[in-house]
Amino acid sequence: MRQIGFAFLFITLWLTTSLAHASVANAPGANLEVSLVTYGPGETYWERFGHDAIELRDTVSGEAVNFNYGVFDFNEKNFLLNFARGRMHYLMDAAPSDQDERYYVEAGRSITRQRLVMTAEQATALRDFLLWNLRPENAGYAYDYYVDNCTTRVRDALDKALGGVLAARLKARPGGMTYRQQTVRLMSAQPWLMLLLDLGLGPYADQPLNAWQESFLPEVLQAQLREVRVDDGHGNLQPLVQDEQLTSPNRLDVPPPTAPDLRLPLALAGLLLAALLVLARRWWPTGYALLGTVYLLAAGLVGLLLLTLWTLTTHHSAWANANLLLFNPLAFALLPTLWRSRRGLAASRFIDGVIALQLLACMAAVLLHLLPGTMQQNQPWLLFALPCWLVLAWSLRRHRR
Repeated sequence: MRQIGFAFLFITLWLTTSLAHASVANAPGANLEVSLVTYGPGETYWERFGHDAIELRDTVSGEAVNFNYGVFDFNEKNFLLNFARGRMHYLMDAAPSDQDERYYVEAGRSITRQRLVMTAEQATALRDFLLWNLRPENAGYAYDYYVDNCTTRVRDALDKALGGVLAARLKARPGGMTYRQQTVRLMSAQPWLMLLLDLGLGPYADQPLNAWQESFLPEVLQAQLREVRVDDGHGNLQPLVQDEQLTSPNRLDVPPPTAPDLRLPLALAGLLLAALLVLARRWWPTGYALLGTVYLLAAGLVGLLLLTLWTLTTHHSAWANANLLLFNPLAFALLPTLWRSRRGLAASRFIDGVIALQLLACMAAVLLHLLPGTMQQNQPWLLFALPCWLVLAWSLRRHRR
């Protein structure tokens, strides 16, 4: 996925003038060669998921055009506000293949071309659909990271041209990972962003996926197409991918094949923070108050963010997040008592109730995780938060007579 400055009027004019000579726009279907072009992940966070495009090549004139669905504009009015609310506007674009791919070569991202087996009728139908989709009135769409992105649009266009073969084959196969696992795996090069995304994803991200759903990622779609067989016109099945070629090697660090296990690192971080709170409470009360303040402020702010994502945005992958039981605005109410406790002053009856409520919320989070059929996989955050809340509860109530 990347930001592109191509103007639609220029593309439309270019394709229109191409009608005067042999080109992709008017070539017979028998002369059209269809390929899936897959680009490896980039270094910037919005490039970590990779990108892809459909290439149409006129085998007579040699003209080749890449069609992709990954255009967005940072300068769009209210872009950041719409992004925060989950209202992301993406566009389709087209460019000559060599020009489009030059960017990825310079960025050190891999380029793999899979030439697909299609009949003349299927290639024509795909070309006509892509040209229709390229029109300014049809090019925009409401982007969703998991179910409607630049790769699912490519997948759906190919499936439409193939008469539904891809959907039939891929929906019958189980996927390899969940949305959460794929997200954490691909963002692991940026640990803080990876942790924030994992913290913000709700149970939607942990649902079992079939191969069709998991092909929201370019590299997964690329791998899945290798396994698809289509009718050869004589009652036999043949591979959809006629041949595959790595046209530009990767020069960047590649994501790991599996998602990192966050349970041990976050469990150790939670135990370390809890131990520091205990030691500071005894030997450095002001340091204890400062350390506790950082935790409570972070817990409260994270809770507000999770609550906002659930109630005020269309980021459905963040809805019903059980981490709200661990991190929530109740933490703010404990800040004054935390600072008084460094002088040995006990919590009030009201604060005792707040502490008890937070401990009950933590217990509910644990029980929700242990119940059969629970979807959300938030063990790392349970292991991090529980020691911290237990120590804070003990330290704030220890002077109660």
